[in-house]
Amino acid sequence: MSIHPTAIVDPKAEVADGAVVGPWTYIGPDVQIGKDTVIEPHVIIRGPTVIGERNHIYQFSSIGERTPDLKYRDEPTRLLIGNDNIIRENTTIHRGTIQDRSETVIGDHNLIMAYVHIGHDSVIGNHTILVNNTALAGHVVVGDWAILSGYTLVHQFCKIGAHAFSGMGTAIGKDVPAYVTVSGAPAEAKTINTEGLRRRGFSVEAISQLRRAFKIVYRQGLTLDIAIQRLSMMLVETPEVALLIQSIEASERGIVR
Repeated sequence: MSIHPTAIVDPKAEVADGAVVGPWTYIGPDVQIGKDTVIEPHVIIRGPTVIGERNHIYQFSSIGERTPDLKYRDEPTRLLIGNDNIIRENTTIHRGTIQDRSETVIGDHNLIMAYVHIGHDSVIGNHTILVNNTALAGHVVVGDWAILSGYTLVHQFCKIGAHAFSGMGTAIGKDVPAYVTVSGAPAEAKTINTEGLRRRGFSVEAISQLRRAFKIVYRQGLTLDIAIQRLSMMLVETPEVALLIQSIEASERGIVR
């Protein structure tokens, strides 16, 4: 454990062996920092917050601050951050509210780039990339391997499916199904995230079938119920379609069309 002499670490905070706390950083009470996590200078971390192992949090970030939601009355909510995340400069991540989960959750192996905002009660999966100036309102769910390009805006309560992709400056006001690429303001569905799936080892056949599934949902003028029936017929040959079906059926706001 290495804590710079100018850092302020509250006696009620826990900093594990191998962690590094840089100059002029503030670590408040009820904060737990895991092994080999590096906190750069001028970071503020407030609790209750639990940060796992091997994370790297860059300067001027504000982690675990109370939400500006006007319903919040200093109830005991928390922020949970997993392992192996990179959180770049000037990121803001707020704790949860009792009106929802009472916690904000960040998974493992995420790249959260500069000036990103993650609002209260949001849930970020694993292996996601949130590019500079992406802003998530409260209660947003982002699935594994999703990528949100720079200046993406996500309305509260929206769900972003696994392996989804948003173009630069996208404004998302409805749910984005798994695998789907969206862009525009408001967001429109464009195609399957083909390049992302290739990079993650999806077979040529699976990608071809997912492109076919996309056309069933978006290009044939079907109701969602009928589209899901047709997608279900593809499951034997293409089990990857199950994730697309699940993300559509789980939608409460309606999906981007």
